[in-house]
Amino acid sequence: MHKGGAQSAKFPLVVRHLNSPISHDEDAARIQSALNNIESLLGSDPGAAEQQAEILLQTAPEQEMALLFQGIARRLQGKFAAAVEIFRPLGERYPEAPLIHLQLGQALRELGEIGQARASLEQAIVAKPDFSDAWLALADLLTANNESEAADRAFSEYARHAANEPIHRGPAEALKEGRLADAEAMLMSHLQGNPTDIVAICMLAEVVESAARPREAEYYLKECLRLAPGYIRARHNYAVVLFRQNKVSEARGQVEFILSIEPKNVAVRKLATAILVRQREYRQSVEICEDILSEHADEFTVWTSLGHMRKTLGDQSGAVEAYKTAIALAPQFGEPYWNLANMKTLTVADAELDAMLKLVEENELKDEDRLHFHFAIGKAQEDRQQFEKSFQHYKAGNQLRLQSKPYQSEQFAEHVRKSQAVFTSEFFNKRENWGCQAKDPIFVLGLPRSGSTLVEQILSSHSLVEGTMELTEIEALSFSMNGWKAEEDGDVPGYPDILHSIEQVAAEKLGEAYLEQTRVQRHENTPLFIDKRPNNFAHIGMINLILPNSRIIDVRRHPMACGFSLFKEHFAGGQNFSYSLEDIGKYYSAYIEIMRHIDEVLPGRVHRIIYESLVDDTEAEIRRLLDYCDLEFEEACLNFHQTDRAVSTASAEQVRQPIFRSGLEHWRNYENWLEPLKNNLGPLLEKYPKI
Repeated sequence: MHKGGAQSAKFPLVVRHLNSPISHDEDAARIQSALNNIESLLGSDPGAAEQQAEILLQTAPEQEMALLFQGIARRLQGKFAAAVEIFRPLGERYPEAPLIHLQLGQALRELGEIGQARASLEQAIVAKPDFSDAWLALADLLTANNESEAADRAFSEYARHAANEPIHRGPAEALKEGRLADAEAMLMSHLQGNPTDIVAICMLAEVVESAARPREAEYYLKECLRLAPGYIRARHNYAVVLFRQNKVSEARGQVEFILSIEPKNVAVRKLATAILVRQREYRQSVEICEDILSEHADEFTVWTSLGHMRKTLGDQSGAVEAYKTAIALAPQFGEPYWNLANMKTLTVADAELDAMLKLVEENELKDEDRLHFHFAIGKAQEDRQQFEKSFQHYKAGNQLRLQSKPYQSEQFAEHVRKSQAVFTSEFFNKRENWGCQAKDPIFVLGLPRSGSTLVEQILSSHSLVEGTMELTEIEALSFSMNGWKAEEDGDVPGYPDILHSIEQVAAEKLGEAYLEQTRVQRHENTPLFIDKRPNNFAHIGMINLILPNSRIIDVRRHPMACGFSLFKEHFAGGQNFSYSLEDIGKYYSAYIEIMRHIDEVLPGRVHRIIYESLVDDTEAEIRRLLDYCDLEFEEACLNFHQTDRAVSTASAEQVRQPIFRSGLEHWRNYENWLEPLKNNLGPLLEKYPKI
């Protein structure tokens, strides 16, 4: 229940004109000082505030402000009947004083006089329609009285009027400045006395989500929506939190609910396009973008999103048009420049390169835009064979990204060590035939920029295989294990150690959960589908445990070619290791180490494709691949570039062309500046491809 504090500092605003005559300046100063003291005590010591108010009233009985303070002090101490004895006559004398009626309503509610309490709170709102505390108290009362629709309307009014209240401004400023601990402490303290303050709950969810605690954010937003189902901001934030946790279908349900109420809400329609992309409904996403732009033609971020989707669908000219429109609308917005420059079959014009070089020198440019410009300039200069200049811009862009998304290589190295300790031959022998026995998934993994999109395109050209996208369900399952509750006899170990203790039925249910969660991605009636998330190599042990009949394909490319390709590609997220040549070398080495271990404990389980071999002898490698997947050879796999399907990765344009050799040794143009990568790869370079 909303307890309703003293609302200090609001009294002059909401009390209006209480009868408080003062005859002499000296008396005025004394009485004002006493009133200030009483007001300050209300929040910390209401008993002392009541005593001080009584003393003042003995010497100045005409001071009705002191009488009001005395009533508030009584209510805060739980003396509700005594408080009503003060508030009721004051309210009769001052029907337009909203604070009096708020206090009377709160006291009456505690006495069980619900009808009278509601009338008093409604009178407070009539006197001051934007009185957020009164709206919150009314919403709280209506909720307790099971009047959910009326409560929802009251909560909505509260949210509309409360955003700029002082109690919310402090946490909002702390959140904006990145002082998450301060913001959380302020909000938690406030919510102890005001547990139904939906604005504070919603803001707390934003704070914990910013602190990378999405499950807590989800909990707070659920509570917020339980109180106020019509609170659009909370529902939008809830959809975002669900989406970021890969609960895509649930997020879509929330978005559809909002759009049924506010069909023209631009922010929610933007979120809808992202959800549809995740569900591979690209054409519907394009339709929403075009619908938004028909009403708001200056939405440059929507033009950029439209460019991404057109590129995914193979509409290169449409993508270029969208990116260039975004650039014309917002010349300092870096993302469309990068996406235009990163069109593999397009060269940036000289005028566009000159414009980017000028823009990147501007001090006012945001870091996010500046790093996009650096990557875009690097690509444009690479196309012009200005390799040293190109490298310096790639390096500058990566340094900016690394500042905002730091990478700790030791954390991944520790994951590799734990995986080697957990996933032994003995571990798998004891758990033979565990997990879900379905054969549906084909995991194509390795490192990004290794040729995995090409392999996916080849396989998805087969009549029995559907290509999806880089699915995040395996990673999400691994994260969920770290959130499992502690047992009574001690803490449950985190992932992957926890896999030692799970039962056979749990392994089966995890495999079934993966299939259920990925079902939304399967649009074709084929027995097999591809999960092409490269980073799944880190979870092969779990994949084998929960989906023992799945296929696993490791695509491997020369470490220098792959490493430099990673360095010059600006990933939207999930590849923080790629912003440093040193970290790329360490990550590649860790990848090789974990794959070597898997080959040792699960011999023959993983089918390996060496990218260079695929380029040199394409048909033979494709036949080997299909044999591993127990699929008959089909010519369409050899003519993969003719397959019409959406491709959302950085290689979208390349896989729509026949295989070419020109990129195999391209990294050598940058060899003079790649020493940190070489040093961290060490002996792997000489051993490749037999590593």
